[in-house]
Amino acid sequence: MTVAESFTALPGTELSPLRLPAVTPGMIAGFARASGDTNPIHLDPGAARAAGLPGVIAHGMLTMALLGRLVTSWAPQERLRSLRTSFVAPVPGGDALVCSGTVTEVTQSAGESGLALVRLVARRSDGTTVARGVAEVAVDAVPGRGAPGAAA
Repeated sequence: MTVAESFTALPGTELSPLRLPAVTPGMIAGFARASGDTNPIHLDPGAARAAGLPGVIAHGMLTMALLGRLVTSWAPQERLRSLRTSFVAPVPGGDALVCSGTVTEVTQSAGESGLALVRLVARRSDGTTVARGVAEVAVDAVPGRGAPGAAA
């Protein structure tokens, strides 16, 4: 796949944070329908409490999708090469999230000018980290610097 639009990144680049409104039961139910994941901990407050949770929680994959939205609000979607996420805490219904990311490394890649590695994090409104991840984004050479990772 060729990408017509030029896109570059440097280590240390911070993505503009994605501040989201509270996760609503309607949002969770909509994601359950779309994904086919109807686990009761996402839909039934009683079942969630019986599982030791304070109430319904958002799907981990919904959190991952929001991290993907953060990346594709910064880089053209066709440049996203991979997105990996680890879930470390639940997202209770009614809680808001902030997703952020930082380019940590830009390397040369076979078939492309380079790959930017973007460290990602999603946090609840109280600051608790709920997910960590990394995205790989195809980038072009920086003008005057050659290919990413090349000696100057």
